[in-house]
Amino acid sequence: MQALHLRDARFRYKGSTAWALDGVSLDVEKGEFVTILGANGSGKSTICLMSNGLVPHALPGDLEGTAEVFGLDVRSHPVTELATKVGIIFQEPESQLFCMSVEEEVAFGPENLAVPMDEIRERVEWALELVGMDGYNDRSPFSLSGGQKQRVAIAAALSMRPDMLVLDEPAYALDPIGRVELYQVLKGLKEHHGMTVLLAECDSEEAAKYSDKVALMKDGRVISYGKPRDVLGDPERLHALGVTPPQVSEVSALLKERLEGADFSFISVDEAERAINEKFTNRKRGREQ
Repeated sequence: MQALHLRDARFRYKGSTAWALDGVSLDVEKGEFVTILGANGSGKSTICLMSNGLVPHALPGDLEGTAEVFGLDVRSHPVTELATKVGIIFQEPESQLFCMSVEEEVAFGPENLAVPMDEIRERVEWALELVGMDGYNDRSPFSLSGGQKQRVAIAAALSMRPDMLVLDEPAYALDPIGRVELYQVLKGLKEHHGMTVLLAECDSEEAAKYSDKVALMKDGRVISYGKPRDVLGDPERLHALGVTPPQVSEVSALLKERLEGADFSFISVDEAERAINEKFTNRKRGREQ
């Protein structure tokens, strides 16, 4: 059973004549880290909203094709049920934070499910520890940095014990330190807790480093889906789609142009280091012989 299963899915918002999704087929397996890349308006946010039923329930419209989350058809299952399977994090954490303390924020969801108080306390401590925010229980969420707010929003979602986290451009307003902290949390959730992570982004830098698979979207369609190396290796193509390529892949393309006979193709710093070391070690050996 896939965490997310879309087959020829089409959706247009009420009052619109344009399809936000236009024949999307996409499978996200349980335990995978998948990044959806595309420019604004490409459809990636609609997939995020569909993954927990906000589309088509809270944001109605015409939905065609298959759209299932852990085997549940999003048409026939309410947001309240899908929210127990999927936690969603938006671009601006302030839009999800409204309690007076971090502890109250993280406890809010389980309280509304009438979870026993002892279990709520356990969930709060567990979730805050997972995101590295233990000890912040009594702090106001609004006194925190952007990265810390985002981690509290993730903890609030985790307290519902979902099987999948969905994040819509969560690092958009974060500084470099906040971005690193966020992606380290997501990496830990995936690697150590088996969490399925679905992330929408327009910058491929982290996608290249952390994702198991990457989907490229344009005009409501998935035009490429596969391993990061297979999808992110062409900087010119990514620029044309409104996606920022990994910086190191642009270096790779320049080296191919300027070093005769070079066959560089890398999308991460680690890959670049290995490829360059191997290239110049081989050249040195050739001269010595």
